[in-house]
Parts: sequence; structure tokens; C-alpha cells
Amino acid sequence: MTDPTVDEAEINRRHAEKMKRRKALQERALASKTMEKGLLMVHTGKGKGKSTAAFGLMMRAVGHGMRVGMVQFVKGAWSTGETVALERFDDLVDFYTMGEGFTWDTQDRARDIAAAQAAWDKAKAMMDDPRYRLIVLDELNIALRMDYLPLDEVLAVFAARRPDLHVCVTGRNAKPELIAAADLVTDMTLVKHPFEAGIKAQAGIEF
Repeated sequence: MTDPTVDEAEINRRHAEKMKRRKALQERALASKTMEKGLLMVHTGKGKGKSTAAFGLMMRAVGHGMRVGMVQFVKGAWSTGETVALERFDDLVDFYTMGEGFTWDTQDRARDIAAAQAAWDKAKAMMDDPRYRLIVLDELNIALRMDYLPLDEVLAVFAARRPDLHVCVTGRNAKPELIAAADLVTDMTLVKHPFEAGIKAQAGIEF
């Protein structure tokens, strides 16, 4: 609470001193961070926004003139606002939707494994291509959780990637080994979702 006996000038002076100390701490912290490297990022958790955040990373990279790519492992070939928007930057963005839908749609494990392997082969080829600075592997966590791909191989490929390549992996239930290997992990926490209130997925929000 603000002390009623302290006048506005004193409040402003104290605030300026506090911000001065905070700025000095921030500048010291920034000066100590000298390393630059390609990051392995993981977006996981039960909350909404994992893929959306990855699309935001792609747009940020494109804004810096970087070439980016995305491989979608699970989602089928249905149009979304993000894919339509990214088509406007086809000189810098490559987008591959290689899933055949969710597992409850296909109901065919062998088919799902084959689709995941094809998507992983595409992802490895992109990671070997020096033109790319950021690659998003959307819903790879789902393929790993379902044991459609060998985790050891995926981790080995990530570890051997070139030093300047950023990779972002999305999907629920990220494997503990992947979390341990990652540089940045964000867990999207579900607090409330409109679906629970009977509200259907809506254009511009869900897709």
C-alpha cells in the first residue's frame, strides 16, 4: 500500500531509484550471456497454444529474413488460418502436412507409423539443408508418445544437428528424455477451455 504521509514527489523518487537498481541488475545479467547457438525448443502440456506459439516463432524468424520450415506429424491436410497466412511468404516458408489425421481417425497403427516415418524422413532432410534456420516439428511429441518413431534416433539427430539450426517440437506429453535434451521447454497449462462449455472450434481461434 502507498503510505498516505509520503507525497507524490517522494513516491516518484523512490520509484526511479528502484527502476535504476533493476536496470543495473538487468544489464549485468545480459552482459553475462555471450553464447549464441541453435536452440532445441519444446512446447508441451495440456493447454491450448502449443502449435500457435510455434507458428509465432516462424513469423518472427521470417521477419528477420530467415528461411523456416514446418513438418506436421499428426494433423491431416485441412486448411487453417496459419497455413493460409504462411502461403504469402512462400519464398521463405516451406510447409509439409504429412499426418493423416489423429489416431482415432485412421484407426490403423501400421498406416500411422508409415506416415510418421515419412514425416521424420522429410524433417531429417530439412535439418540437413543449410538454407533453414528454424524447423518446427508439429505434434512430433504425439508420434513419440505412441512409439511410432524410435526416441533414441530422434534425440541423436537433434544432438548432431548443425550449431545454428533452431528446432521447435510441439505436442502433449513430451518424453522426459526430450525435455532433458531441450534448451527451452514451455508447458502450456490448461486452466479453462470453451469446449467444456459446449462451444465448438471457431475459425480464427482454433484453426
